[in-house]
Amino acid sequence: EDEELRRQKLEEALEVKSLRRIISAYLNYPEASEQDIKRYERSFSKIPSSHKALLSHLPLKYKNIRWCVAQNSYFIFEMLKAFEPPVDMTADVHFSEEKEHVFPGNPNSLPSLEGDIFQVKLDEVTFNEPVERQNGFPQAEWVGDQSDENAARDFSSPSEYAQKVMCDATGFQLSDTFSFLSSLSPDWLDPSIQLQVPLVDVDKVRCIIRNIVRDWAAEGQRERDECYKPILRELERLYPERSRESPPSCLVPGAGLGRLALEISSLGFISQGNEFSYYMMICSSFILNNSSEANEWTIYPWIHSNCNSFSDNDQLRPVPIPDIHPASAGITEGFSMCGGDFVEVYNDPSQMGAWDAVVTCFFIDTAHNIVEYIETISRVVKDGGVWVNLGPLLYHFAEASNHEDEISVEVSLEEVKRVACRYGFEIEKESIVTTTYSSNQRSMMQIQYKTAFWSMRK
Repeated sequence: EDEELRRQKLEEALEVKSLRRIISAYLNYPEASEQDIKRYERSFSKIPSSHKALLSHLPLKYKNIRWCVAQNSYFIFEMLKAFEPPVDMTADVHFSEEKEHVFPGNPNSLPSLEGDIFQVKLDEVTFNEPVERQNGFPQAEWVGDQSDENAARDFSSPSEYAQKVMCDATGFQLSDTFSFLSSLSPDWLDPSIQLQVPLVDVDKVRCIIRNIVRDWAAEGQRERDECYKPILRELERLYPERSRESPPSCLVPGAGLGRLALEISSLGFISQGNEFSYYMMICSSFILNNSSEANEWTIYPWIHSNCNSFSDNDQLRPVPIPDIHPASAGITEGFSMCGGDFVEVYNDPSQMGAWDAVVTCFFIDTAHNIVEYIETISRVVKDGGVWVNLGPLLYHFAEASNHEDEISVEVSLEEVKRVACRYGFEIEKESIVTTTYSSNQRSMMQIQYKTAFWSMRK
């Protein structure tokens, strides 16, 4: 019992440490972005005066990028405020470093949060309570004009004023953004308990912002039509009669930000998305459960690359999100999102033969061992059930398996289908679908995938 208690404490400490790192990556977004902007400005300052004259608009462009970063930062901050951590984030974390090897693996993963579910139900989506009008603004260090500080009294809430402040790039430093807002936040967002994280973690935050366009913006509709529509049409063909009293069930591993799982639920399926990345889970929970109307937020997803732009306006264009109000999308009761590693969560005995259908979209190549994924899919699908897939074989860990405890098994599409047949699947339909992934539709560079689309019956 003592050993088990010690193990649980260690596990919880590692969970807190891992989740703090993810939260810190979000909180470091404005500072990392500011460093990029300063690099642009430094390069511009070193070119000859005659060249500066030809590019005289660039200082204003960099100022506009700061403004856009501030808008993205405000969205991120509101998202974090709505997040309810599954562990006590304010607890002191102390554990022996030599014990850390007990739970090896991805430092951004949460070792024992497998199976954590948030439920999204018709007519029961919880929204933020309106903030009452404040007579003044919470105490915070102000670095702009005193007149602007007095202007806080003209806004209906601290959050509304904070948004105005963050959009004023002339009087407020981006690196101070979240410190300035900390007085409005839960205790676990206190800057004093945050970590300095590597830039690769902040890159994941930028990736999330781009992925929001794919799943939750009108601009992403073309890509959703290419990727999601073949899957949705196939599910409708396979299950033409879907009873509201006893709807078919569909599992969506690698659900990302949740749009495909929601679309499947709207077709009349009991739908559950599964996602390993807490970067994704925090964002999907916010959009699904805290959106009060369509186009409630505006983000600027393309500002972090100056390459392959047809125009500055394309790079700095606003993208309103979400394009629909999730709670009004006609979802079937029982729609949920489950956090955790796909194999670990769904190897539970209760999941054996539990699902009528499994849908994978840009997912199966996230496996260290793709056979393990196929084995798990076969285990959870009922006899007579179906597996619908669309995606490439990029094999995410192919370049990262440089540690002795990391593996990456990469096989051809032909081999994937052969293994699936060995696990009881028969191919009923297959084709090649050309599509993009989180693509900037106005970029001079487009990466296309010739994805494998199939529907197999067990």
